[in-house]
Amino acid sequence: MILKDYTKEMITNLIDIIKECVFEDRITVSLEGSRTENVQFIEEYNINEEKLVEILSQLVKEDFCYGLKNMQDGVLHNDLYVFCPVKDLYNIKGEKESVDIYMRFNMIQSDEEPYRILVSLHKRNKPITYIFK
Repeated sequence: MILKDYTKEMITNLIDIIKECVFEDRITVSLEGSRTENVQFIEEYNINEEKLVEILSQLVKEDFCYGLKNMQDGVLHNDLYVFCPVKDLYNIKGEKESVDIYMRFNMIQSDEEPYRILVSLHKRNKPITYIFK
């Protein structure tokens, strides 16, 4: 279920949390199971930790698309947040490309620690809309 009832302030706060997690090393790229698109994207564009930090630290509210209800095994969990920034990246052949990067963030919080983020990122493979563009 797509969610679009977010304010600019809500998304700005969300981006602040994402950036805090990035700089405090509390972010994980989802590479397991069915996440072959993520692995292919990271390999095709040589996304190392430094490049990932650069991409994530440049997120702005205009990159936000929508939220999603996180359903796993029929159980409703926290919301997921989708962003799609456009970045110039170099592919494996050394050619510069303008790439729409589909990013889906899962904000995980527990009583014991502050937020941790699980992010899925790959080349956009479906139509998206931006709320604040």
